[in-house]
Amino acid sequence: MEKVFGKVGESIWKFTGGDKSNVYLIDGAKKIIIDTGNRTYRDHLKNFMGKAVDFDKVDVVIFTHLHYDHSGNFDMFPQAQFYASPEEIQAFRENPEGTVLDAVVAEKLSSIQILPLPKELHGLKVIETPGHTVGSICLWYEKEKALFTGDTFFRSKMQGRVDLPTSAPHEMKNSIMKLIDVPYKILCPGHDY
Repeated sequence: MEKVFGKVGESIWKFTGGDKSNVYLIDGAKKIIIDTGNRTYRDHLKNFMGKAVDFDKVDVVIFTHLHYDHSGNFDMFPQAQFYASPEEIQAFRENPEGTVLDAVVAEKLSSIQILPLPKELHGLKVIETPGHTVGSICLWYEKEKALFTGDTFFRSKMQGRVDLPTSAPHEMKNSIMKLIDVPYKILCPGHDY
């Protein structure tokens, strides 16, 4: 049986939902959540990750993209500032349901302000990786040599789907090439497959 929750780095915690979607916590000077998982596994997220962090003390939530299985539990972090790429924010403005792939989560997300990600935020360098979505990003955490890949690239070396409403299939190859030379020691994909 796979582990549901635990440390994957010195300051990096990982929660895996039943759909194999991952939520990461960087427990440093700032408490940072990368992706918030599928709403279906909300209680599990609360029970497991709640042991490592007070959700009211999370400073920042970064979305690798806005699909429901990466953004579904955003409202568990009431004090956080939320970030996504400018391209993902624009796609959401133009087509909320097509960007999130779930009408309920899309409607809930429209109630918060999502800020455009700068090139670097609290030690996380943003790597633009359009393909799975037009605004997909990966994050390089040099301090721990960790690469957060969302749905661009998985542990199995498989790439994410590019047949969804806001996908950019013609961009995926270039995005994967950007990751080839990243000297990661810890791979933190959006899903464990």
